[in-house]
Amino acid sequence: MVVKTQKVRLYPNAQMQQVLDELCDYRRYCWNKGLALWQDLYEQALILDDKKLKPNEYTVRNELVANKEDWQYQLSARTLQLVVSDLAKSWKNFFDKAQVDWGKPKFKSKKAPRQVFKTDRAKIVNGKLRLDKPRETKHVWSDIKIKGAKSLEGDLKVVSIYRERGHYYASLPFEITIKHKKKTKSKTAVDVNVGHFNYTDGIINTLPKQLSRRYQKIKHYQRMLSKKVQGSNNYVKTRTKLQREYAKVTNIQHDLIQKFTTNLVNNFDTIVIEDLDVKGMQMSHVASKGLQRSIFGYFRQVLTYKCEWYGKELILADKYYPSTQRCSECGFVKTKEDKITLQGNRKHNTKHNEYVCYNCGAIMDRDVNAVMNLLALA
Repeated sequence: MVVKTQKVRLYPNAQMQQVLDELCDYRRYCWNKGLALWQDLYEQALILDDKKLKPNEYTVRNELVANKEDWQYQLSARTLQLVVSDLAKSWKNFFDKAQVDWGKPKFKSKKAPRQVFKTDRAKIVNGKLRLDKPRETKHVWSDIKIKGAKSLEGDLKVVSIYRERGHYYASLPFEITIKHKKKTKSKTAVDVNVGHFNYTDGIINTLPKQLSRRYQKIKHYQRMLSKKVQGSNNYVKTRTKLQREYAKVTNIQHDLIQKFTTNLVNNFDTIVIEDLDVKGMQMSHVASKGLQRSIFGYFRQVLTYKCEWYGKELILADKYYPSTQRCSECGFVKTKEDKITLQGNRKHNTKHNEYVCYNCGAIMDRDVNAVMNLLALA
C-alpha cells in the first residue's frame, strides 16, 4: 500500500467559499495561539530548569481545548487537533539541524499568499469533496466540485485545502495498491547539473525557453514591486502577477521532473544518483540561483517515492564520491590544483565541460564521465 497524492482545483459555491475562508483563518489562529503557548511553556521549563515542564503535543492540545471560545464550536474540531500535531512536528524539527527547513517555528501571517487548513474527515461522494460538518455551524453545507483528478479511488487520508491567488485547491492523498513495473534488467545513472540532467540515454533540458522567459518576467515584476508603495493597490496587483509567474515556473519544473522520473522507472531497474548537499550548496554565492532553479531536492524526492512504488532500486552515491574528479577509464582521481571547477582548470587550461585525465590521457565530456562513474556503483 502506498499513498498517492493528487492536486485538484475546487469550485465551492458562495456558502462553502465562506466556510473555506473561515477554516483557513481558524487554522492560522490555532497555530499562532498554540505556538505562543508552546514557547511560553518551553521558556518556563528552561528558567525553572525542570524537564517535566517542557511542552508536548498532549499538554498544548489539552490547554487549547480547555480554553476554547464559543465561536470555535462552529468550526471543525479537527482543524485544531491537526494544527497541534503539525506544530509538534515543527518543534521537533527545530532540534534537528539536518532538516532542510531547519529553524524555529514561525507565526503565520494573514498576508501570506497561501492560506491552508487540513482535515482528516473529508470524503469523496459522487465525485465531489465533502467536508465534516460541525453541529453548531450556521452555514448551509454542500459538497464541493472537483476538477483535475485522475482517479478518486482509494482510502482518503489527511486532506490539505488552500487558497491561493483567489482560487481554491486541495491535495488529496489516497492510499492505494500499486503493481510493480516489469523488470528490464537495465541500469542507469543521473548526473544533475544546473540547466540539464545527464544520464546514459542522453540529456534532459531542465531550463527550456518557456522557463527562461518566465524568469525574465519574474525579474521584471520584482523590479516593479520594489518601486511600489507597500500596501497600495498597485503593490498588491504587481505582487499578484509575480506570484502567478512563480506558480507557472513551479508547474513547468514539476511537469519536467514527473515525466523524466516516470521514464526512468519505466526503463531501468537500478538508478544511481548523487546524494547532493543541496542546502549547503545553496548557502554558497556561487551559482546559487541556478542551484535553486535546478530543483535537485524535488528530483530526488520524486524519484525516491516512485522507486518505492514500482519496486525499483535507487542507489545514492555518497556526497563525497568524486564522480566529477575521477577518471571513468583508469580510476585516477584529480586533487588540489588539478581539480575541475565551474570555471574549468586554470593550471592545465581546460574548459569547465571538458575532462582530461592526466594519468591515462583520456579526453571526454565532463558530464558523461560523471555518469559513467556513478554507473560503476550499480
